[in-house]
Amino acid sequence: MNTRSRNPIQVPPLLLTSILCPVSDPALGSRNFVDGSHCSQVLRLAHSRWIISLEFHFDLKCYLIQEYLFGLLHLVHIVNACFSENDFEQCERVVKDWAESSLDKEIREDKHTLRDLLYFLHVPRTGGRTYFHCFLKKLYPSNLECPRSYDKLRFDPSKPKCRLLVTHDDYSMTSKLPRERTSVVTILRDPIDRVFSAYEFSIEVAARFLVHPNLTSALKMSKRMRSKAKGISTLDIWPWKHLVPWMREDLFARRDARYGRGLHIKESSDSYNMEEFTMPLQEFINHPVARDIINNGATFQVAGLTNNSYIAEAHEVRHCVQKYKILGKYVLQVAKKRLDDMLYVGLTEEHRESATMFANVVGAQVISQLNAPNGNLDNVDNTEQRSFSDSDPDSNEQHQNGTSDGEASEVTSGKSGEATELNMTAGQLMDAYEGCISNLRKTQSQRRVTSLKRISPVNFSREARLQVSKEVLQEIRSLNDLDIELYDHARAIFYKQHKTTLQTLAEERWDSISSIVHGITLWKVLPLSVSFVFIFFLFLVIVNVRRRTSKLKMKVMKS
Repeated sequence: MNTRSRNPIQVPPLLLTSILCPVSDPALGSRNFVDGSHCSQVLRLAHSRWIISLEFHFDLKCYLIQEYLFGLLHLVHIVNACFSENDFEQCERVVKDWAESSLDKEIREDKHTLRDLLYFLHVPRTGGRTYFHCFLKKLYPSNLECPRSYDKLRFDPSKPKCRLLVTHDDYSMTSKLPRERTSVVTILRDPIDRVFSAYEFSIEVAARFLVHPNLTSALKMSKRMRSKAKGISTLDIWPWKHLVPWMREDLFARRDARYGRGLHIKESSDSYNMEEFTMPLQEFINHPVARDIINNGATFQVAGLTNNSYIAEAHEVRHCVQKYKILGKYVLQVAKKRLDDMLYVGLTEEHRESATMFANVVGAQVISQLNAPNGNLDNVDNTEQRSFSDSDPDSNEQHQNGTSDGEASEVTSGKSGEATELNMTAGQLMDAYEGCISNLRKTQSQRRVTSLKRISPVNFSREARLQVSKEVLQEIRSLNDLDIELYDHARAIFYKQHKTTLQTLAEERWDSISSIVHGITLWKVLPLSVSFVFIFFLFLVIVNVRRRTSKLKMKVMKS
């Protein structure tokens, strides 16, 4: 018999309770190893004596240690649950307070009437660049464009001469603008296609830097070129200032890894999953950078909650919504209300109809407004024009998709930037737009082909998107649930406004026809009627004279 001495284990009563009578928790599984009667005996003993000295065998010691650890785990679980509950309540309060303060209770009856300042809220990858160059720069003279930076506001919005602002800034920009004098327009795109496009464009621009032998050389050249350039670079523009450097570093790392392995490259027919060349799409959408900028990006931009927001609590609200999806309904409510109050909401997928409606809803009002007395502001002094030009990073016709990085440059011809005559009609504006986008698309296509050659065999296209798995597509939908619902709301607004626009155009055409007919009645039908009456009267006179002459002849013959 083993007579080895054993030291007694002293166990406080509460700890003994948690060890021998653990609380059942669904998260940890049932831990009822000790029956109730034994627990009752232990507890009575624990309450009768503060310290209990027990001698246990070695295997029982292990059992107690195991149960003690489970007890601690359960305690941590309870503490975490308490903190999580408090965190959710805090997040819910923050989001609801922001939503309540952001909702405009006032119903605007004149929301489809253009005000003095037009703010084009450009959601990335929606086709806004074509509207800017092929519509707005043809409508507004350059001296009426607000200096813009696509990042932070660099002008005094109280200046009355400023009439057009185009930027990737979110809706919080309106806090810097004269609210009662500002009309907002925007374009939304199918969220799945927008995620694809953002992924493709980030890689396309980053790939232009692969002409350099390594990342260090690319960074030095980029910095040198940007310091010399007068225009704005893609790397200065939100959100590309975050996405492009991230993709650029990733492309160089993958190229270096390929060179290190030699020619042993795994073949793939899916351009969105060629990890030897580019970051796979699934990895992209799940990365913290994309989760913060791309996923539900349109909703956060319209709500004014991007990481480029002017609202102090934007970061906290956005992250609360990203952490607790149920809170997204409050942000969605604000975003929908803001779309409702906009002058115009277009859809990328309904390109022709959207452009036609823009020409008739916005373009026609701009033409009318600038043709009104004092409307074109020809008296802008040279000093103010110079100050605008000096502060305007886009003054050399570089734009939101442009760069000043030499090989990554994207400069638009000044021809598209010349304002056309203000006495044109909406139909003539559409004709000018069609010619402009044809040239713009040709330039974009050539640049895209050149960029993708550097990461061949990767080839992004609509056909290539069909190779993406259903699982990845479903994941994109899940990560962009707010954008999908907002897009459906935008579609409802668009079709309603499109129907109203068609009815208005039909009424205007009918009024035009009526006025033409009325003019013909007054100036042409009346003289024709008088002439007809005169001819008819003359005909009657002639007939009457001939009858009288005939009667006289008959009388002469009888006599």
